[in-house]
Amino acid sequence: MKSTRIVLSALLVTWAVGLPPAAASSLAPTSPAGRSAFALSSAAFADGGVIPKIHECTSGGGNDPAKKNESPPLTWSGAPAAAKSYAIVMRDLDNADLIHWVVYDIPVGTTSLPQNVDHAYRPSVPAGARQVYYRGSASLYGYQGPCSPSTVNTYEFVVHALDRTSLTDLNSASSTRTAARVIAAASIASARISGES
Repeated sequence: MKSTRIVLSALLVTWAVGLPPAAASSLAPTSPAGRSAFALSSAAFADGGVIPKIHECTSGGGNDPAKKNESPPLTWSGAPAAAKSYAIVMRDLDNADLIHWVVYDIPVGTTSLPQNVDHAYRPSVPAGARQVYYRGSASLYGYQGPCSPSTVNTYEFVVHALDRTSLTDLNSASSTRTAARVIAAASIASARISGES
């Protein structure tokens, strides 16, 4: 990510050569203080760290009692003032971006999810939120934890600040991919954290 920013900055500088000073200065990279402060974190694991077994799937074989398929606690801050609701999408980056969890219509006043969000279309917490049905190694609403017993995969959680209070075009039959597309179209900002399992 850092190398991409450096390359883009270099391209902007190259492109700006020959422009009037005022025009060139308007193309300068945003200072660190000007960057969005939108951030996502978890009390269960550090960004890039190991996701605890309690958050791993229970449908991947074996009988490890430490695996509970409980969603990790998540907290976010610094969302744009224009946000009207939030959504979270979790993907397995090493398995064709397989979507493991989609929760949306999270009220704008909410800034965290507790551990072990109900496996229900309309979970009790956060009130008003909805989850997509996961069809894969398990069939359930909501969170399906890491399921890669023979490899170490990277799982990414992304919280999106949305420009809509409710994604009314989604319902209990919507697929994870459809939901992810609708969320991406309504997203005005996002923050992410990843973990390995």
